[in-house]
Amino acid sequence: MKYNNVYLDSICYELPPVVVTSNEIEQRLAPLYNKLHIQQGQLQALTGIRERRWWLPHTPLSQGAVAAGKKALSQSGIATSDIGALVYTGVCRELYEPATACRVAHGLGVGGDAFVYDISNACLGVLNGIIDIANRIELGQIRAGMVVSCESARELNETVIRRLLAREDMTYFARSVATLTGGSGAVALVISDGSFPHTRGHKLLGAVNRSAPQHHQLCRWGVEEVGEDLFEQFMHTDAVSVLNNGVGLGKQTWDNFLRTMHWNTDDIARVVCHQVGEAHQKTILRSIGIPME
Repeated sequence: MKYNNVYLDSICYELPPVVVTSNEIEQRLAPLYNKLHIQQGQLQALTGIRERRWWLPHTPLSQGAVAAGKKALSQSGIATSDIGALVYTGVCRELYEPATACRVAHGLGVGGDAFVYDISNACLGVLNGIIDIANRIELGQIRAGMVVSCESARELNETVIRRLLAREDMTYFARSVATLTGGSGAVALVISDGSFPHTRGHKLLGAVNRSAPQHHQLCRWGVEEVGEDLFEQFMHTDAVSVLNNGVGLGKQTWDNFLRTMHWNTDDIARVVCHQVGEAHQKTILRSIGIPME
């Protein structure tokens, strides 16, 4: 996919107020660490993550999304009435129905003639949303659109910590440690065709898409029944397989991207990594020939 008339006019975020360090989580897990003879400091050593953010208890996802959306609209200079599509792209959603995008659109004052819906695709939702809006703009269906997302890791992190302390099992710890890398936050992007006064931002030149749906079991986040009419969140991750297969897929996608754009690695000035973990970042950058600096 290559684009001629798509611009990223603003990218804004809203950070939750509660800072939770890896050291704090490990202090709560001290009984488990003692039982399994795990040294303190392993969580940061394994992941490279010093801290993450949590929303205050019972904070609606739409609240963070609306806050980020207002910032993005203000920064772009584009009026709410000009937004032709709003897509909410978070893993976390407030309800099965209606789309969380509906509540966000209402909070931002987006009109009823706009496309309003959710897109869900794990960590890739925002990128999928950008492509979705870009395609609509390139087709001439809309002049401007918004991609917005809000995630909350507090509830999942709390559940996993309780289960780790209850089970005291190394296998379960290995399967769950990736859960503790999750954080919270909200982001919003305003994308347009560049026709608005004083708003033309960074031009979106192109994108490619590759997937490996056969690996759908490697990382699962959902709810499971723990008693009659009682459900809890869970996340299970095969971290080694995610790394190995993810890097392989990333390399294929990167090579395809360079061919599509007629670029080579030396043309790249900046790379933003998908995975938050330090090991994943180093491995994928090494595989595509990009130096850390």
